[in-house]
Amino acid sequence: ITKMHFQWDWLCLGVLIISSVTAETENEENLDTDVEVEDFDMQSQEAEVDGDKPSIEVVYQTPKPTGEVYFTETFDGGLSGWVLSKTKKEDMDDNIAKYDGRWEVEELKENTVAGDRGLVLKSVAKHHAISAMLTKAFIFDDKPLIVQYEVNFQKGIDCGGAYIKLLSSSDDLNLEYFFDRTPYTIMFGPDKCGEDYKLHFIFRHKNPKTGEYDEKHAERPDVDLKKFYLDKKTHLYTLVLKPDDTFEMLIDQTVVSKGSLLENMVPPVNPSKEIEDPSDKKPDDWDERPKIPDPNAVKPDDWDEDEPSKIEDPDAVKPEGWLDDEPQYIPDPNAKKPKDWDEEMDGEWEAPQIPNPKCETAPGCGHWVRPMKNNPKYKGKWRAPLIDNPNYQGIWSPRKIPNPDYFEDLHPFKMTPVSAIGLELWSMTSDIYFDNFIICSEKEVADHWAADGWGLKKLVASANEHGMFSQLVTAAEDHPWLWVLYILTLALPVGLGVLFCWPAKKTDEYIDYKKTDVSKQIRKGELKQEREEFEDDEIEEEKENEDPAEDERREMKEAKRELMKDTEKMEREAPSSEDEGEGGEDIEEEEEENEVADEEENGVAGARQEEGGMSDKSDSEDERKEADEGAGDRPLQSVRKRRVRKD
Repeated sequence: ITKMHFQWDWLCLGVLIISSVTAETENEENLDTDVEVEDFDMQSQEAEVDGDKPSIEVVYQTPKPTGEVYFTETFDGGLSGWVLSKTKKEDMDDNIAKYDGRWEVEELKENTVAGDRGLVLKSVAKHHAISAMLTKAFIFDDKPLIVQYEVNFQKGIDCGGAYIKLLSSSDDLNLEYFFDRTPYTIMFGPDKCGEDYKLHFIFRHKNPKTGEYDEKHAERPDVDLKKFYLDKKTHLYTLVLKPDDTFEMLIDQTVVSKGSLLENMVPPVNPSKEIEDPSDKKPDDWDERPKIPDPNAVKPDDWDEDEPSKIEDPDAVKPEGWLDDEPQYIPDPNAKKPKDWDEEMDGEWEAPQIPNPKCETAPGCGHWVRPMKNNPKYKGKWRAPLIDNPNYQGIWSPRKIPNPDYFEDLHPFKMTPVSAIGLELWSMTSDIYFDNFIICSEKEVADHWAADGWGLKKLVASANEHGMFSQLVTAAEDHPWLWVLYILTLALPVGLGVLFCWPAKKTDEYIDYKKTDVSKQIRKGELKQEREEFEDDEIEEEKENEDPAEDERREMKEAKRELMKDTEKMEREAPSSEDEGEGGEDIEEEEEENEVADEEENGVAGARQEEGGMSDKSDSEDERKEADEGAGDRPLQSVRKRRVRKD
């Protein structure tokens, strides 16, 4: 019982663990996605019932901003407001300098949401440039900047980018002349070439002393970005800049990198207060050697630098059977001079060399040379041992001087205002999809915008997964701790099955409890003979067992008398004639033997326990008496003998 309680405790504990982890998983997924799908439950149920439909049907509506925004674009209305660049890249040949890459507005090729269209880069190995003015310029003051948009590498990506530029405000900004050197304030987005997967965040910082701009790059994220470029799914890229000079980069609403504009940019925003003096030079007598050869050391007299490192082994003996007169290689006897061989032009023809077949079975051929061994007298060139340099001055470095270009910008968030957004790209892969741009200052506005656009795409993509196994693997890639849940889910039923179904060894008490004495059938004609033998045994036992305890002896006699009375009664009730048929005889025989067996078990049990100390002499006499009986009496005698021994 204790073991069963222990097993049920483990079962309940396992169910509670799985329930809690599953509930936490659902809760985290709801918090991460925050996608509004009010009408999707009924549609999902219909999609599950109708197995022939490849995906669920969603009703798409063009997202609308719910708060103050500086720019939004869904491309559902085409390229209205966007300007294609008409200029060329500088310092390049005219054939490749043009921004003649083609753009189209299309739906996704896979996991299509009906009515939802995006901007698609269509050309390969061409320069693309397109831009649009913001609804209103963003000024870096006391509000955060949030930039968010979607990207789908529909064919994967070999080499190319999908980043955007926020163009700096200026009076001479002309979008038709937007190219790679157009001043920008922020560049953000994915970029990949070869096996280098990047997520750019670059801002151009103005030096307050010189007025020049320097690019400051955020440190690389610590997460693996490879899957976002190769899974052919739509991903959401978000940049959050805060007035406290901190930033966050998110992919699919999950933070992949964050830091400070003052501490996590390369090169740093603020230069060092001191720099090395460029006019300082190392003195000629500056000694940087920590160790020097001991000037007082002397080479030992027995040090011979002329001894070779290897010498011939004088103990080596030429192997028996060595063929000194046979060369290792011989001319090929089967080779023939080519017909077009011209000795005047090509010289005298010689057959090619082949290994000597006689050397294959011999230890070797040709002149035998003793093998080389290490020379025990070899010491090499003598060098004086090294000692600490008493004149060591350390590693020289130029002196520090105040940095004449030093400045301290405590709030690099206050960047140059932006008034336009642009994509200036070159790619070796086509069909890069862009959609749902938004620039705002409130995270809630950006999240709601993502729910109406990217949320639908993610929902459709999840519904179109090939199978449950693929979905589980994909979920585990996003949340590695799910592998633990999978293992527990698979191991728990196996463990419980082994725990409850594996056959356990029976204990000795259980075996003894289940043992029963199987009595053999006793023929009716043997009852009288058994009674007589029992009386003889009683007389012999009384003679041999003279126990001073009179009470025990009296109880034994009373039990035996009752048994004999019952046996006589059964004989009187039995029919005297044997002509009643075999059926009746069999029934009576079974009743008689059952009654006798019951009486012997119940009435004589106590008496036989006291007879356990019976001497070996009594047992041997009983066995000799039983052996003298006829063959027909053997079944009853064997039963009686076995019972006496057992008790």
